Amino acid sequence: MAHKSAFVNILGNPNVGKSTLMNEFVGEKLSIITSKSQTTRHNIKGIVNTEEYQLVFSDTPGVLKPHYKLQESMLKYSETALSDADIIVYVTDIFEKIDKNQDFLIKVQKSKVPVLLVLNKIDLTTQEDIVKHVTKWEELLPKAEIFPTSALNNFNVKNLFERILELAPESPPFFPKDQLTDRTERFFVSEIIREKILIRYKKEIPYSVEVEVEEFKETEDIIRIRSIIYVERKSQKGIIIGHKGNAIKYVGIDARKDIEKFFEKKVYLELFVKVSDDWRSKSASLSRFGY
Repeated sequence: MAHKSAFVNILGNPNVGKSTLMNEFVGEKLSIITSKSQTTRHNIKGIVNTEEYQLVFSDTPGVLKPHYKLQESMLKYSETALSDADIIVYVTDIFEKIDKNQDFLIKVQKSKVPVLLVLNKIDLTTQEDIVKHVTKWEELLPKAEIFPTSALNNFNVKNLFERILELAPESPPFFPKDQLTDRTERFFVSEIIREKILIRYKKEIPYSVEVEVEEFKETEDIIRIRSIIYVERKSQKGIIIGHKGNAIKYVGIDARKDIEKFFEKKVYLELFVKVSDDWRSKSASLSRFGY
């Protein structure tokens, strides 16, 4: 049997379950997950390997109309993912308006590669409602195959994965067989810290934050990490730190636990907060942070 390889790009609007699905495919928590939209900012690849195949899954930022340069970069990730995929997994859910981001859907309609549409969160509705949604999506994307799914409960994910494997073209692997992702250790540390900030803080604060790992030193017994949390304004710095440093203390505790779980090693984590004025709207800052 010939070896199969494919780039499988996961697209869709914010907060429909793309990252949850990605993590289920890969069997590891590579993409952070919160209830807030715009949680994913980068394209994150997760690579599934066996002797017979290599599937390179890519979790992309949610499609949105950009209001500042950071969101423009996020939209470009999603649009690029349309053009360089072997298979597109377009994720929606039973709550989403079917005509949301019509411009992007038109681009999906025109795609020349197979499109698998995931109707997610079906555990939160009735069978009758699922049928209505499927019928509407069949009209909108007639060439797509539709998979009613609950990514959170791992329902129908196996069938979806098997269909992806069937569609994958014959090809040698794109990456070494022992590689799980294209991202660095520092990247995953910064994402774990950012996830805790998204969970703990409200309103605009989490969206004004970027995390940079300034130092990552690993020895046989421990990993020592120093990270900088950047905010856009001085007032946000005070909120992140909290009264007598209590807020940032709990961010550090929660992040350290998950980082230790990720690396399976004891971690010493230091967090500092700095102001980088309006970094989301400055090209130089975005470039520095990898956008």
